[in-house]
Amino acid sequence: MRILITGGAGFIGSHLARYLLSEGHTVHLLDDLSTGRVENVGELIGPRSEESAAGSSVPGRCTLQRQRVGEALSNFAWLRGFDQVYHLAAAVGVQLIVDDPVYTIETNVLETAKVLQAAAAFDIPVLLTSSSEVYGKSEKVPFREDDDVVYGSTVYSRWSYAATKALDEYLALAHHRKEGLRVVVVRLFNTVGPRQVGYYGMVVPRFVRAAVRGEPIDIYGDGRQSRCFCHVADVVEALPKLLGSDACHGRVFNLGSDQEVTIEQLADRVIALSGSKSVKRFVPYEEAYGAKFDDLRRRVPDLTRVRQAIGYQPGRGLDEILTELIELERKSL
Repeated sequence: MRILITGGAGFIGSHLARYLLSEGHTVHLLDDLSTGRVENVGELIGPRSEESAAGSSVPGRCTLQRQRVGEALSNFAWLRGFDQVYHLAAAVGVQLIVDDPVYTIETNVLETAKVLQAAAAFDIPVLLTSSSEVYGKSEKVPFREDDDVVYGSTVYSRWSYAATKALDEYLALAHHRKEGLRVVVVRLFNTVGPRQVGYYGMVVPRFVRAAVRGEPIDIYGDGRQSRCFCHVADVVEALPKLLGSDACHGRVFNLGSDQEVTIEQLADRVIALSGSKSVKRFVPYEEAYGAKFDDLRRRVPDLTRVRQAIGYQPGRGLDEILTELIELERKSL
């Protein structure tokens, strides 16, 4: 198939591109490089690409188009040449959301609307990546796809991201009901792995980088908030299975790991696995983000639905993930 990945030069997009190429598909990457990076996919799009570790790089089968999604879809007919679309393009990262809420809202809502409209016009299957943020401040843990959600006040821009991703889901499911669009919505839970950067607030690369360098590890808040971390390879292998199943169309799926760890425990494991002399430093949210920040205490997915649909089971544990990332960080020095 010829497949479009929006946000294809980003962290998850670049891993998905490699996986789809390894499966024999042709992949076109659309990315404005606001948070994506050419170096993430450089060997895939080079004129004489060498075979990658995954055996996925084939000259001419992967192309990168540097452009915003809305600009590329100013003419919907542009999409007609694709057999599938993976819509990953979005404003991501807590720091970016706090720093530029206007960009976050407009990118996540307006660009997604164009993708869905164009895909519906030409009956092209779409996988839409949503977020665990959609659950808001719900205290019903683990989170199930049909649970009610609770958001904070609109005066806190922190919740604008959750609201935009929820609206994206409403749009996707509305197109499915109205026009029969073959769409799958996937709520991702803290995907981590190689090539993820900590610049926009991602906690694992921040901790690993600090530990390897022997610098203080900054823990925002009290460290008792908990998350579940899943390796990006487990995530991208599941996405084509979901989009390729007719039974999954018009449905929402949690995707990630359900192994819970507090952020302080995460810092302790990074320090232990790296043999670091780093010390933990607790930083108030107001100091970290420059404003009051309303956080989720626990974020744990119920994975029953995705397990039943495609037999999903993440294959990499947290210590294995952290060990890999620590070694990669050491090599980067």
